[in-house]
Amino acid sequence: MSLAIAIDAMGGDHAPGVVVRGALEAARLHPDVRLILVGIEFRVREELVAAGWQASETPNLEVLHAECVIEMGDSPVEALRKKKGSSIEVATKLVRSGEAVAMVSAGNTGACVAAATILLGLLPDVRRAGIAVAFKAGERPVVVIDMGANVSSKPEHLIQYGIMASLYARSVLGIANPRVGLLNIGEEDEKGNSLTKTTHDLFQKTRLNYCRNVEGNQVFRGAVDVIVCDGFVGNIVLKVSEGLAERFMELFKSAFEAAFKDLAPALSQGSGGDRLGEKLRGVFGLLKEQLDYSEYGGAPLLGVNGVMIIAHGRSDASAITNAIRVAKRMALENVNKHITEEIRALSVSEGV
Repeated sequence: MSLAIAIDAMGGDHAPGVVVRGALEAARLHPDVRLILVGIEFRVREELVAAGWQASETPNLEVLHAECVIEMGDSPVEALRKKKGSSIEVATKLVRSGEAVAMVSAGNTGACVAAATILLGLLPDVRRAGIAVAFKAGERPVVVIDMGANVSSKPEHLIQYGIMASLYARSVLGIANPRVGLLNIGEEDEKGNSLTKTTHDLFQKTRLNYCRNVEGNQVFRGAVDVIVCDGFVGNIVLKVSEGLAERFMELFKSAFEAAFKDLAPALSQGSGGDRLGEKLRGVFGLLKEQLDYSEYGGAPLLGVNGVMIIAHGRSDASAITNAIRVAKRMALENVNKHITEEIRALSVSEGV
C-alpha cells in the first residue's frame, strides 16, 4: 500500500463510535490505502468489535494508541502543550514523519490548526493557512475560504487563499477553471473596506479566473465556484449557514407533518393517498440531502506542509468516510505541490 492516512478516532461529538464505523467503511472502499485509527486503544477496539470488524476482511485498518484526548472545549495551544500524546498530536506527527500522507479529524478545530501549523509548518512562501469549506450551490459545490483559521487577514493572505482554494476546487472537486469571487458588501469596485478594496485590485492582476465582488446573498446561488474572505467573516458565514439550514429543516418538517396530518383522513379514502405521501416524503428526503454537509466530508486546511482534513464535530460515519476519500484524493492529486508552484510564481511575478 503506497498511501497511509491517520484518523483521529477520538475527535468529534460522537467519537469514537462514528469515526470507527466511518473508517471501517473507508477501509472496505479503499483497500489500497492503509488507515491508522489513532486513539485510546481499548475504546477504539471496543467500537471495532461492536461494528463487526473482521481483521481478515480489512487488513488495511489498524489501531495506534494515543494517551489522551483534546476535548472540544479545551484551549487549542494550551491543550497541545499540556496533553502530550493526544490523538490529534499523534496523528499529526504521523504526517510529519512521512508514515502517513494525510490526517483526518472531527475534533477541536483550533487544536487541529495549531497542531498542523506547529508540527507540520507552512508550505514554502505560504503566509497563512486557510480552512476551505465546500457547500452545495446548485449543480456543483462552492468553496469558501477562510472559515476561521486566520481571523486577522491581509490582502496577500486572501490572494493566496484564492489560489489554494482554486487548486483544491479543480483537483479534488473537478471544477475546471474555477470562478473566484471576493465576499464583499456590494459588487461594485468601490464597495468594501480597505482590506477588500486592496484585495479586489490585486485579484485582477493574478492569473486566477477572478470574476468580481460577491455579496452574501450570492454564496449559495452558484455565481462563482470559490469565495474568498477573512476567517472572522468566514466563520460567521459558516455558523449562520449551519443554523439557518437546521432551522429551515425544522420549519419544513413541522409544516410537512401538519399538512400530512390534515390531509391523511381524506387521502385514506382514495387510492392516491399512499402515492402522494410517498412523494411528499421523497421531497423531504431530497431537501435534506441538498442541505447535508456530509457529502464533502470535511474541510481541508490549505497551506500546511501536509494534508489535514477537518471534519464537522457532528460528523456521522458517512461524513468520516467521505473525509477520508477527500484526503486520499488530495494526496493523489499532489495539491500541495501545485499550491507551492502557483504561490511561488505569484510571489515572483506580482510581489505578493
